Amino acid sequence: MRLRSLATAAAVIALAAPLTSCGFDYATERDYTPAGGSNNREGVVDVLSAVVVSGAEGSGTFVASLANNDGSEEQSLTGISGVSGSDGATIEAAEFEPVTVPADGLVNLAEPPAGIGLTGEFTAGDFVPLAIDFGNGERISLNVPVVSNDTGYWEGMDAS
Repeated sequence: MRLRSLATAAAVIALAAPLTSCGFDYATERDYTPAGGSNNREGVVDVLSAVVVSGAEGSGTFVASLANNDGSEEQSLTGISGVSGSDGATIEAAEFEPVTVPADGLVNLAEPPAGIGLTGEFTAGDFVPLAIDFGNGERISLNVPVVSNDTGYWEGMDAS
């Protein structure tokens, strides 16, 4: 009889153990894009793996992938601006043609290079707050890492 009670207790514990780890907000149910850059999925256009590739202090090139979640209308990247440092120095983008992102499409600003140059007070290793403007009136803000132009995936991508 004692063996049967012990087996029953073991079965109850074995069945209850998985229930203790149950809950909500599983890591596997959250968006996660492993990347060296910043991601923002709040607008119609997702900004993915955004970085500023810098070959020299104070200048760099904005690189990211833009995914249009609108299945019927194209979107366009129209502007980039920001503020860096404690003194509020501005980050400015050189003039560029708006970048069109087709409906339900993806544009990688590195292939072919869009060459969106930025100037301001930043250097490799910094994070710079940027505002990214789209033709539909949306503005997305995110902190973007500044990466060196001479290492890894971003080698040679600074067009400034």
